[in-house]
Amino acid sequence: MKTYLILLASVILSLGCARVRVEAPKEPIKVDISMRLDIYQHVEKDINAIENIVSGSKEAPRSSDNHSLLDYFISNAYAQEGLSPEVEQVALRRKDRYSELNSWEAKGAVGENKSGLVQIIKPVDPALEQLINTENSDRMIIYREIAKKNGTSVEDVQKLYAKRLQSDAPAGTPIEVLNAESGNYEWKVK
Repeated sequence: MKTYLILLASVILSLGCARVRVEAPKEPIKVDISMRLDIYQHVEKDINAIENIVSGSKEAPRSSDNHSLLDYFISNAYAQEGLSPEVEQVALRRKDRYSELNSWEAKGAVGENKSGLVQIIKPVDPALEQLINTENSDRMIIYREIAKKNGTSVEDVQKLYAKRLQSDAPAGTPIEVLNAESGNYEWKVK
């Protein structure tokens, strides 16, 4: 009887064992991973705060209410909050030039380039060059400070900032945009 039970158990166990065959696929496996680094959200928050100062906007900064119980025990290692006094001073200087710069942009004399800097398109006034140099100098101070604060490159900050500045520019402003067909940057009038 024991022999029959052992034989029956071995038959059941052998039937229960599946044979798995592993083969390589004929086509290569394609993996598309799209990821946006959280650091850029902090850069955009800084950009919005600065541009709200420059434009005089009363828009309240967006806060994230995604807090968990873990946040009370472990602090995040994000960049420091708020703007440095130097950046705030630069933003206030930019605010003083804001309407004059917008006037030149609307006339098409200056434009917003792909690097977040103002560029002279049509030289019309000798004082315009001084205005542009001062504005670009202040913008570079901001870009360097944001990059340093958030642990990213100045070029990445410039690209993000350029998008914001181009979208805020008045109608008639030349903006430097990527032509998808040619892959080159071209000047277009907004």
